[in-house]
Amino acid sequence: MVSHSNVAARATGTALVEAIGLSKSVQGPGGRLDILKGVDLAVAPAEAVAILGASGSGKSTLLGLLAGLDLPSGGEVRLLSESLGNLEEDARARLRAGQVGFVFQSFQLLPALTALENVMLSLELGGHPGDARKLALEALERVGLKDRVAHYPSQLSGGEQQRVAVARAFAPNPKVLFADEPTGNLDQVTGEQIIRLLFGLKDELGTALVLVTHDVELAGRCDRRLFLRDGVLGTQ
Repeated sequence: MVSHSNVAARATGTALVEAIGLSKSVQGPGGRLDILKGVDLAVAPAEAVAILGASGSGKSTLLGLLAGLDLPSGGEVRLLSESLGNLEEDARARLRAGQVGFVFQSFQLLPALTALENVMLSLELGGHPGDARKLALEALERVGLKDRVAHYPSQLSGGEQQRVAVARAFAPNPKVLFADEPTGNLDQVTGEQIIRLLFGLKDELGTALVLVTHDVELAGRCDRRLFLRDGVLGTQ
């Protein structure tokens, strides 16, 4: 089912993330497995969209396709008005640099770098024109880690590591943020703190958010909730 929000974003040409007839299949021991079947989606600027589904439903696969980390078996993905199927891997990486942020369940911080260096690296790799150190310090202060900038990931709690990941994602002021189960490895209280932080920064900076989760309450904070079942994305 195509939502009215999808139609409106496409009609006005404002969609930052768009999937058209997206499919993904893999070969398994029992033959072909269809993970996604004709998925349509359009995400407008500053919009928050939650994608819900059971474990193994293909939520993370869909997120990876929308971000250009993987390629579909069929259909098209347009990210920031660029058709990803026309771009090589390096070109897709250049497109994302400084414009697309990520927050993962497993934090994905580099263990040999301090909190400050982890955030600075994303800015430097993205070719951000500003002072990477200054911007990274500001981002870490924004997430309440001003006193932890010199600590390594192993010296930080899980919640603090995810705060670094959030600071890293938002430091370049991205147009789109992809979040894959951002509270999955955190306890309820810490997870709630991360979610307040995530949505607070999203609203402050006007970033579009595509959130993958199995948490209905968390998804309820988004502008739209979509459900992935049997490879099909719909509103119910």
